[in-house]
Amino acid sequence: MEHFRKLGLSEEILKAIKDLKFSIPTAIQEKAIPLVLQGKDIIGNAATGSGKTLAFAAGIIEKVKKHEGVQALILTPTRELADQITQSLRTFARHHGLTMQDVYGGVGMENQIRGIIKSEVIIGTPGRILDHLTRGTLNLSKIHILVLDEADRMVDMGFMPDVEQIIRACPTKRQTLLFSATTSQDIEYVARKHMNNPIYVKVESYVDPSKLRQYYYDVDEKMKFSLLYHLLKEDKSGLIMVFSNTRKNADVITQNLKNFGLKVASIHGGLKQNKRNAIMKRFQDENIKILVCTDVAARGLDIDDVSHIYNYDSPKTSTEYIHRIGRTARAGKEGEAISLISNRDYLNFQEVCSDKSLKISRKETPRIQRVQFQFIVRKRFDRMRPNFSHKPNNFRRYNL
Repeated sequence: MEHFRKLGLSEEILKAIKDLKFSIPTAIQEKAIPLVLQGKDIIGNAATGSGKTLAFAAGIIEKVKKHEGVQALILTPTRELADQITQSLRTFARHHGLTMQDVYGGVGMENQIRGIIKSEVIIGTPGRILDHLTRGTLNLSKIHILVLDEADRMVDMGFMPDVEQIIRACPTKRQTLLFSATTSQDIEYVARKHMNNPIYVKVESYVDPSKLRQYYYDVDEKMKFSLLYHLLKEDKSGLIMVFSNTRKNADVITQNLKNFGLKVASIHGGLKQNKRNAIMKRFQDENIKILVCTDVAARGLDIDDVSHIYNYDSPKTSTEYIHRIGRTARAGKEGEAISLISNRDYLNFQEVCSDKSLKISRKETPRIQRVQFQFIVRKRFDRMRPNFSHKPNNFRRYNL
């Protein structure tokens, strides 16, 4: 604990850290926590899983006072990340008695409104935060710590106009902490316009490149699902994440992998929040071994023991590729990132490979048996015939 004590943390936070059995701070924690405690604005370049939540939580917990209204706001791009940060903050602040509320769409407003009234810390997505500001159910006039977490992703998702509107509702005299896995002109713009002499804190990637193997298969479109099934069936290692670019494809892949007896679930923006939470708990508890997901739903998920990342669809940019593969080969563990590339992926994958820092080698496609499957699509029936007793199915064949 002496390593954490030297960073200037209070005994209450140190006790919570000890309960979690943390012994040595991560690179971002070691560099950022002293600056955060000094009240500096910082821009931290750190990916999911690097320990950045404790880096900004330390300042919030030390400076926020109980029963004095909402004093800290954390903006995140996704519901999952908001929920994850909330749980972590509650753990870190367990000996301080602070109250916090997560605020995001997909769930009712009433419970959030009741929670906001009692809270000192709000963690939320830009859209729902704006909803509360418009309704007058959230007052940001007392904010003195603002955190923009995964700011690069909020830029990618088109949230920056909303974020700027929220920033303007906060006092100008405040501490602003921005965390991003990558830097861009948009991030620099935010720093210039909304931050006070920010200090840049950069750490090496949490992914150990010496432990990460990256390769791709060039496969015929009609054999793509068959190859994925073959590889997953042979894989006996840890947790696996399969990335698809669309919700529809994620659901089709998931259902047909289930048909072949694999323990799999999908997660994407089309699911209700309670359903997404239940699926994530099953995955983290290893009751399911394979998670098929879209980038939006998976962004910010910090999951241990992911051994393999499969790109069923190639991401459009190297930045998205890096975000995906960053979920494996962590903390000295080995991992693999495998991309299944067919003719529809060539342009996207060419863009990914334009980043010369990525070392992706081609692997010879194994000789495999083609898997055929059927996906049932129910027809829409005429509402004027409610007594129509037999509803025929229309079978559509997908060659994935």
